[in-house]
Amino acid sequence: MSAPQRPLRGLYAITSSALCADRARLLAAAEAALHGGAVVVQLRDKHSAPAARSANAHALVALCREHGARLIINDDLALALDCGADGVHLGAADPPLAQARAALGPGAILGASCGPSLERARAAVAAGADYVAFGRFFASRTKPDAPPAPLDLLQQARREIRVPLCAIGGITPANAGALIAAGADLVAAVEGVFGEPEPAAVEAAARAYARLFG
Repeated sequence: MSAPQRPLRGLYAITSSALCADRARLLAAAEAALHGGAVVVQLRDKHSAPAARSANAHALVALCREHGARLIINDDLALALDCGADGVHLGAADPPLAQARAALGPGAILGASCGPSLERARAAVAAGADYVAFGRFFASRTKPDAPPAPLDLLQQARREIRVPLCAIGGITPANAGALIAAGADLVAAVEGVFGEPEPAAVEAAARAYARLFG
């Protein structure tokens, strides 16, 4: 039986095809992150063959259901539909949110990357986003050239935006507390979780993030 899904508050663990190069490593690391308390897992894979991506997505959906977490697919509406994911995360160059809503239906979770822009977040919410992501807040190996976002952006967004706020970009358990205090409902991590070499270390890293939410 699937566990009840938890609220959109806590650790948002984003997979990396560079860090999880094969399916066994991906699934072991994702399961460890879920054991550690991740409430959302995002499959972010821009390089694998379509058949491999589909197999990975189906397996991750099952894992997330077992743990009461959500699986979000990065960028790919067709893959989200194919595997029955909980939703999709879209950037500025991806299909519009309205198209995603029409494809996935009213119950899907739509996330939007907003960079350091409150205006983009306002527009995303108006278009139907269920959460908005701001960043990068710290130096990031995943997206080193992304423009920086100031801490007070979260404070401003919290005052007027009523959907969950996700912070991303170089976030560690040591620096995440300030982002949560400023209004972040979700903290996203790629290397901070999946950069660990063994499942036990992945689980411990995820737990360190999750503990910050009480």
